[in-house]
Parts: sequence; C-alpha cells; structure tokens
Amino acid sequence: MFTKLAKENMKRAYYSALAIVGNHDDAMELSQQAFLRAYNNFSKFDPERKFFTWYYKILRNLCLNFIRDNKNKHYFIEGIEYKDESDIQSELERNEAIEKVKWALNQLEHSDREIIMLKEFENYSYKEIAEMLDIPLGSVMSKLFYARKKLANKMK
Repeated sequence: MFTKLAKENMKRAYYSALAIVGNHDDAMELSQQAFLRAYNNFSKFDPERKFFTWYYKILRNLCLNFIRDNKNKHYFIEGIEYKDESDIQSELERNEAIEKVKWALNQLEHSDREIIMLKEFENYSYKEIAEMLDIPLGSVMSKLFYARKKLANKMK
C-alpha cells in the first residue's frame, strides 16, 4: 500500500519541496528523505485521512529544518542564484575588484606580472622565487617592490 501511495505522490512531493527550498537537488533529496520517514512511520498513518496531507507535514518539517540549518548558504531557483542583499553587494564589489586586478595585471610587462603571480597568487617564498627565476634574493624583493608599485599605479 505504501509503495502505491508513494508513487502516486512522488511528483507532487518534489514540487512541494521545490516550492519551499527553491533548489532542484535539495528538493529531490528532501522529498526522498520524507518518503523514507513516512515509510518508517507508516504504522502511525490513519487510512481515513489523505496520505499526502499526512506526508506533507513530514516533508515540510524536513524542508524548514533544512532552511534553518542552511540559512547562510545561497540557493538557486530555475538556474538563477539568489542571496541576501548584503551578499549580492559584497559579491559584486569583489567581482569588480577581481576584474580590475586582472585588467591591471594584463597591462604589466611579463616579468612584472610573473613575479607578482608567483608571490601573491602562488604563495611562493622569496627564496623559492629566487631559485625559480635564478636571480639573487635581493633582486626578487626589489623586482616585487617595483612590480607592486606599477600594479598599484595601473589600478588607479
């Protein structure tokens, strides 16, 4: 009997979960978890009542718990990412800064770009950079100082 009821309500359960959590993968997972819980508690189901009404309470509680536990995470609805306004603003600012740095790096000469990339993005030590470029340690420090200055000027 449970299998028949579950099959009849599978699509409806998925769309109900999707309406609550707004994400396809989470809705699939939560509707399946709810069916598992419903199966484990099927002895408590009153056959005089509608199955979906009983099941929906289980599904809804799982969805609300999921939202509560993941409230700081962003979610997707129909492929569009939604976040808090503050998250959106900070991400836009971060993306703008990243684009500005990329542009400025591309304006530098190859040698300046290389030394900045090795130090700032690859996190190599001065000593490792000196070995990689086969130049003295003092030259690495000097070249990096001037390359950073040039980068800062490009970003103005």
